[in-house]
Amino acid sequence: MNYIMSSHIQIEPMKGSLQFGANVTNVDVENLTDADFQVLREALFTHQVLVLKQQGHISPKAQYALTQRYDPTATGSYGHGKTLDAKKSILHPDLKTIPHQPQVQVIGNGFVPSYEGLENFTLKHPHHKTFHETVIPEEDDLDFTRFYRWHIDAALYGLAPPVATTLLAVQVPGGRRQTIRYDDGTGDELEVPLGTTAFVNGEAMYDALSEEDKAFARGTRVEYAAHPYIWMSGAKSRPTGLGLLSQNKELQPEELPPVDETMIQTLPMCWKNPVTGKLALQVHPSAVRRLHLEDGSVVDDLERVRDIVYRLQRPGIAPQRVYAHDWEAGDLVIFHNRGVLHSVVGAFAEDEVRVFRQCNIAGSQLPVGPDSVAIAA
Repeated sequence: MNYIMSSHIQIEPMKGSLQFGANVTNVDVENLTDADFQVLREALFTHQVLVLKQQGHISPKAQYALTQRYDPTATGSYGHGKTLDAKKSILHPDLKTIPHQPQVQVIGNGFVPSYEGLENFTLKHPHHKTFHETVIPEEDDLDFTRFYRWHIDAALYGLAPPVATTLLAVQVPGGRRQTIRYDDGTGDELEVPLGTTAFVNGEAMYDALSEEDKAFARGTRVEYAAHPYIWMSGAKSRPTGLGLLSQNKELQPEELPPVDETMIQTLPMCWKNPVTGKLALQVHPSAVRRLHLEDGSVVDDLERVRDIVYRLQRPGIAPQRVYAHDWEAGDLVIFHNRGVLHSVVGAFAEDEVRVFRQCNIAGSQLPVGPDSVAIAA
């Protein structure tokens, strides 16, 4: 269905069987009116992922302003806070901060001589061989790839998860396609464009559960590890990118920065959409530490915790449930960070230069679960 709102912005749901995602046209991001933004707000929470073409002209300031409008009382700090300053963090190598707009990060691959106040810097696209326990053989590496890490953009320690993330494609290498291998014994594969960003819908993930599993998910709260991206830095991922293997490679408490117990987050397993009221199975599988069940018991065994979460989430990343965006320069993608999981994908040659801008802002409130009220962060 294609419908036109009073602001003249057009929202067209994507065709196909995924039942999420929409294309947005006739929008001026640099000069959004309140009526324009209301259309974008309703569209994001309805469709989860919005694609705006030909937006390469927008400034980092406008990208930040658009992102913050989804959570106007947020303080404006980057969604991961100071995690990027920690050398042991798995996030440290992947981003560069724009000096004049520190909430906006530059990500990508290859050498960039100059961009937005950054000079002579090299971007490194995350490769599964640095994070997965097993890897695709080098001779197959440019033709085949994996989901790197399915995740939510969130510090999960101290700061509330961002409501929305915006991604702008500045420079995109084109041409090649790759095949994602799940390598988990299912034979699942998915052909994708080079360097795609993959999305899955947390609401569809919840809807696909059995009634028994839905009840379990609604009544369970997920406790995340303190300093999760440092804690997990020695661990290795499953070949699907959906969570970690349990090999006792996580950092011990004495190896972490000082822990403030009040900053450890225990969040609902299901997060409620603020517009539709639908529930999303919304768990960062790599950062989980414990499950707090409805009867008051706690699942503390890390391997069991991971196995439970994996069993619930794995059907949701089946090939037919994945939206793999085919990036072109100028694409601006807005995604509901509290309603989807996403993953970096792909293996680039050294001379394939890719430049993107990413913006997300720590939330002003923690996510709302089933029949709960918002709690200030």
